[in-house]
Amino acid sequence: MQSYIFLDLDDTLFQTLRKCAPGVNDHGLQVRAFLPDGSANSFATQKQQWLWHWLSKGFKIVPVTARDVHAFERVNLPFQEEVVLNHGAVILDKQRKVDPVWQDNIMQTLPMYHQKLLEVWADVERYAARNPGFKPRLVDDFGTLWYGVIKHSDGSEATLKIVLDELIRQHPYVLDGSLYWHLNGNNLALLPKIINKESAVRYLLDRYRQQHPEILTFGAGDSNTDAAFMALCDYALIPKNTQLFQSLAFAD
Repeated sequence: MQSYIFLDLDDTLFQTLRKCAPGVNDHGLQVRAFLPDGSANSFATQKQQWLWHWLSKGFKIVPVTARDVHAFERVNLPFQEEVVLNHGAVILDKQRKVDPVWQDNIMQTLPMYHQKLLEVWADVERYAARNPGFKPRLVDDFGTLWYGVIKHSDGSEATLKIVLDELIRQHPYVLDGSLYWHLNGNNLALLPKIINKESAVRYLLDRYRQQHPEILTFGAGDSNTDAAFMALCDYALIPKNTQLFQSLAFAD
């Protein structure tokens, strides 16, 4: 039986130093990802290092990440299977070429959402101009605009929740389901509904089941938006004290 794990990266397999648990031995950390200037910015604890070692022995590991291709290339791990990027907008094959079937499916319907996204984003940029500290950015990868993300200079989720409540949550294009939002830490994303990790993982699962008589699947992730793709799998792994962990009321 072939085993696969669909694995979120940031805050599941590694995280920034600020997010490492208090008391973690800095000397025991391993660098897992870098900034564009080459400086280290994401680290794996000893438990996360053990998890990778265990998974790499028995599983085909499929990263499922919000990272774009450039940020993924700065991850210091030897992935060999397909890769899901940009919240599911892009799938790369084992040779790191864009999956043409998946891409064609996305591109057939994406244009009808672009205008809606840009209309909301114009409001977001006007809001940011009136309220210093907000940093809105449209994500463009492989020559296509996929979604928008907002950060804040204070690094606070509570601050991002202000623009979420005042502007995004009640926008008509969000209320009618054309766009959806995701907030976790200092990242507030606004995405077309066709871009999601669940659909991309389902596409790959269908392929793997055609290739193997039987498969065993795991899903691992830390955020609420990971739950949908994890639910497609036979088992789920959720890091302790993460957004998804808290949402499922595992905490005391």
